[in-house]
Amino acid sequence: MERQLQELRALASKAENRRTETGIPRIAMVQGEIPEHQLAAVYDPMVNLILTGSKTMTVGDRNFHYDPATYFVMSVDLPAIGSIHPAATGEPYLAVSLTLDTTIVAALIDDLPAQVRSTLFGSGFSVAPVNAELLDAWIRMLRLMERPDEIAVLSPVYEREILFRVLQGPLGWMLRDIASPDTALARIRVAIEWIRRNFAQQIRVETLAEMAALSVSAFHRHFKAVTALSPLQYQKRVRLLHARSQLIGGQGSATSIAFGVGYESPNQFSREYARLFGLPPSRDLAKVTRDLNAA
Repeated sequence: MERQLQELRALASKAENRRTETGIPRIAMVQGEIPEHQLAAVYDPMVNLILTGSKTMTVGDRNFHYDPATYFVMSVDLPAIGSIHPAATGEPYLAVSLTLDTTIVAALIDDLPAQVRSTLFGSGFSVAPVNAELLDAWIRMLRLMERPDEIAVLSPVYEREILFRVLQGPLGWMLRDIASPDTALARIRVAIEWIRRNFAQQIRVETLAEMAALSVSAFHRHFKAVTALSPLQYQKRVRLLHARSQLIGGQGSATSIAFGVGYESPNQFSREYARLFGLPPSRDLAKVTRDLNAA
């Protein structure tokens, strides 16, 4: 597989130290040292393949580490904090990702033989070893960057192949469950998407449980199994990540941003912000600014 990874590294070598679009729908790449604050975000559902270096992701109370021998699947929108590391030999971090479109996954599943669906509420994020077949599919996809006239015709074919390889692997159940409305993971995802859209509002767990067609106790238990957070913790994490992004972007004072994301007490906002990010808002902003200026 090393030869395959070498070709993928060469194809993705034009990536910048931020999310870099490739011209291929839903395919992006990133390289180098990414500022820490950009790695703390609400991540969209994706398949992510690391090519050089390694990455650590913290989702709730769960920590995951992956390197060029692994890929991860994130099946729901998750607030996470990440850190990246160059290779031991000094090469910068390099990775590619495919943002998941559930309609494409569902159409692919309809074309496959019926399989037993998952009945368990598992995590919405996990890591698995990569194999040669999955790497080959990624190579064909990234080669299209050098043949843009072929993207419209061939990228849907290669996207289906990447998804097919993931479906055949140990994390395939995650794709099956998010694309099937009657599954446990898909029902929890409905509530997750509502919270992400309405994070500044007061939420009632009873209302979310009704959306997921579960009892309150079952919903609470299964929501945490999927996200590693309770519904209220998930909302709080989304609020704080949005607040930090707005603060760093100069979109207001800490107080105005606190009210804007749904806090009623600026003091509570400052305490919870410091608990998550290590510093209160003003000091965190100063640190991020210094780090960006020094880069």
